[in-house]
Amino acid sequence: MKIDLKGLSKEELEEHIVNFGEKKFRAKQIYDWIYKYAKSIDEIKNISKDLKIKLEENFSFTNLKIKKKLISKIDGTRKYLFELEDLNVIESVMMEYKHGVSVCLSTQVGCRMGCKFCASGLDGLKRNLKASEILDQVLKIQEDIGKRVSNIVLMGTGEPLDNYDEVLKFLKLINDKNGLNIGYRHITLSTCGLVKEIKILANEKLPINLAISLHSCYDENRKEIMPIARKYSIKELIDACKDYIKITNRRVTFEYALIENINDNKEDALKLASLLKNMLSHVNLIPVNNVDENDYKRPNKKRIEEFKNILMNNNIEVTIRREMGKDINGACGQLRRSNS
Repeated sequence: MKIDLKGLSKEELEEHIVNFGEKKFRAKQIYDWIYKYAKSIDEIKNISKDLKIKLEENFSFTNLKIKKKLISKIDGTRKYLFELEDLNVIESVMMEYKHGVSVCLSTQVGCRMGCKFCASGLDGLKRNLKASEILDQVLKIQEDIGKRVSNIVLMGTGEPLDNYDEVLKFLKLINDKNGLNIGYRHITLSTCGLVKEIKILANEKLPINLAISLHSCYDENRKEIMPIARKYSIKELIDACKDYIKITNRRVTFEYALIENINDNKEDALKLASLLKNMLSHVNLIPVNNVDENDYKRPNKKRIEEFKNILMNNNIEVTIRREMGKDINGACGQLRRSNS
């Protein structure tokens, strides 16, 4: 089986190149062309024909294709539908802010977590993405917009910690000073709460931002919204987060999708404040977005503000997430494996 060239670090590539009997510096020449948006091994210049032949014989070269691009008329957000080599389709979103360009990336084709407010898992999990396929989403977006990506959120289709090894590999590739050199503090990984993997991730001691999809402070209610809650209780999840904070000294963000008459009343807000008391944490309130396959509705503005104010009055740091790309189904919970 061929090795994916785009999924290698420079050091790993150097080992292969030296084993070919080539000079070590050839690896940097090849590696640089990946980040000059080469689409194939044949597009790599300044190396010999013989070396190209060796590369073709031993390596594959991930090359996502933009199948469709939608641009929001509201805020310029772009949603990309990328076609993979096996003809599966994934979605990514580019959002431009004053502080720079953020991209929301997919980590799997589909998702098996089954969160009821989210369109991404409606068709189940097809397969995991390779590190190179996650990386290439960034490269293709940078090339398309002609600007450097400064922030990454792993919040697209898929559960990042359900594809742990490839996501970890991607994190190290994207941070590599020889590649895009995006700082760990500019990367956010969002999980629905895989407790075992959160504990493993903590011990990697990567200074990334961890975001937890909480969405309810009551086990029975959370089980209805998020099937993962049948495996891990809220206490187990919060304990894992406290351990993560202790080991990494990094603040944890708790994402809370506000759903009308499900988790948006005063008691819910007070329970959330009590749960997170004295934790190094932040709450990101996300008024739920429309998904055709369910009848969840977002609360009105007054109710959203009341929820936020209860948290603030109990010394919980909180923001209401700004919506981007809603008119192109590019907002939170709207990404799916589709062509629309």
